[in-house]
Amino acid sequence: MNMKRSMIILLAAVFMLASCKDLIKPEIENNRELNPDAYLPNDARFPFGILLNAYNRIPTNSWSFNDVATDDAVTNDQSNGYLKIATGQWTANNNPLSQWTNSYAAIQYLNITLGEIDKVQWTTDERVSKLFAMRIKGETYGLRALFLYYLLQAHAGMSNSTLLGVPIVLDVQGTNANFNNPRATFEECMKQIYSDLDKAEEMLPLDYENIASAAVIPTKFGSITKVEYDRAFGSAFRGLFTGRIAKAIRSKAALLAASPAFASGTSTTWADAANYAAAVINLKGGVSALAANGTTWYSNASEISGLADGANPGEILWRGNYGDNRDLEQSNYPPSLFGSGRINPTQNLVDAFPMANGYPIADAASGYDAANPYNNRDPRLKQYILVNGGTAGPNSTAINTAADGTTNDALGKVETSTRTGYYLRKLLRQDVNLNPTSANNQRHYKPHIRYTEIYLNYAEAANEAWGPTGAGANSFSAYDIIKAIRKRAGVGLSNGDPYLEAAKSSKEQMRILIKNERRLELCFEGYRFWDLRRWKENLTDAARGVSIKNGQPTGIKVEDRQFQPYMIYGPIPYGEILKFGELQQNQGW
Repeated sequence: MNMKRSMIILLAAVFMLASCKDLIKPEIENNRELNPDAYLPNDARFPFGILLNAYNRIPTNSWSFNDVATDDAVTNDQSNGYLKIATGQWTANNNPLSQWTNSYAAIQYLNITLGEIDKVQWTTDERVSKLFAMRIKGETYGLRALFLYYLLQAHAGMSNSTLLGVPIVLDVQGTNANFNNPRATFEECMKQIYSDLDKAEEMLPLDYENIASAAVIPTKFGSITKVEYDRAFGSAFRGLFTGRIAKAIRSKAALLAASPAFASGTSTTWADAANYAAAVINLKGGVSALAANGTTWYSNASEISGLADGANPGEILWRGNYGDNRDLEQSNYPPSLFGSGRINPTQNLVDAFPMANGYPIADAASGYDAANPYNNRDPRLKQYILVNGGTAGPNSTAINTAADGTTNDALGKVETSTRTGYYLRKLLRQDVNLNPTSANNQRHYKPHIRYTEIYLNYAEAANEAWGPTGAGANSFSAYDIIKAIRKRAGVGLSNGDPYLEAAKSSKEQMRILIKNERRLELCFEGYRFWDLRRWKENLTDAARGVSIKNGQPTGIKVEDRQFQPYMIYGPIPYGEILKFGELQQNQGW
């Protein structure tokens, strides 16, 4: 969220004072629910500050790098939690992917906020105060839906042949509350998500922008003036939860529910998921509105430097605050550029990028040359992955990752060297300099939702519902979406993309293509770990790399993946199962 300076300061203060109390008994003098005198009547600081605490708990996929626990990446950081679970140490009491504590803490804060909103005089102007209350209530419902979605993604699963969700908590849990609640069904959780999102949309504007005149004020806000509208819903609040964001989260939740791992426990269909995604895409402007520079959203320097407070680039639907730093580069630049080379893309992922003509490298028509494996490939390959001979850093330094290379960038040379023959390039600003004599920072931001994700959500769901070229009641098909995404990437431009044209006659072939495009477009943004599970696909493909000696590449196995079949669903935390007899664990855990 990009908010005004005072809001950020308040968030920091609330986070330091409140979030550190998550796992211990709250002290009476610091707990508003236990000590009503802690704040003055009508004091807006309390509910708004608690709401900001919930905002601060939104997970950011892009920086988690749980890709390390998939076939897309490994890490040279031997203490990495995702490395440990990928190699057989994932248990109910060792789960770096758990959302139980974080999301339930956020939901507690949100429930507290809901209980306080109508008690507060938000401004001295009564009509504007009601609008503020309406807006903040809408934000709170929307965020509660979001955190319930995160809980389902991480903890829903099969127990005694029933697909269960998580306990639904709609009230403030004080010290005397009954915490021993059973898990709701997956369907009940989905209905709660949809209900909260419906309420959010009823109360929120589509976006926070100052309006031209009162004539465009939605009727749901009543007879108010432009000044009143702008005070409650204007551009000053960009970055907070909106009606557009609610629609996007509905798309994400529905896609999860319709997927093979969860479809048996819900009434949500592929058609529902497609229609929810289409609603967002239509607001964006349709297929043609796919951002032309969306593949490089993280490094579009002039676009990023020119961002107004809270404004989004064309690729981004919702983002976090931006900041000037070099943390990602410090962790992931190769050693010769003073980085730690932490995230190493795999040969598995490299092989998933097609040739520039659109054919997979295994297709006889592709023209793939194993002796020159990076030539004539999908341009996204070298954008996202630093291959042997590729360039990186502010001086476009050539990087030698070969096993017989002479620098520390070489395969397995030192602790910070690549383990796969590749380094990460995506997400990194190549204009960051880590040289201690001339180091600099650059602006970065973390997206919560990218539009490309929503376009891909539609493609997947529409193909399953109506086939590659079907559109239901919408004006575009899965084929239309994938054609636009591949064209933007620079794939199939010279030959009309015959591989895509052949795929549009087969739902099964289009499914393979859509899943692969999702893998490429969203790589290193924290999606594949969950995608493999909701698709019920193989989790145990070993991570592979390449060893280049005397210019000749040879495939190598880098790391086994040790997941059991039941691990398509994550566990309920072991400590919670011990404490609360009503909780059922997912099968296998």
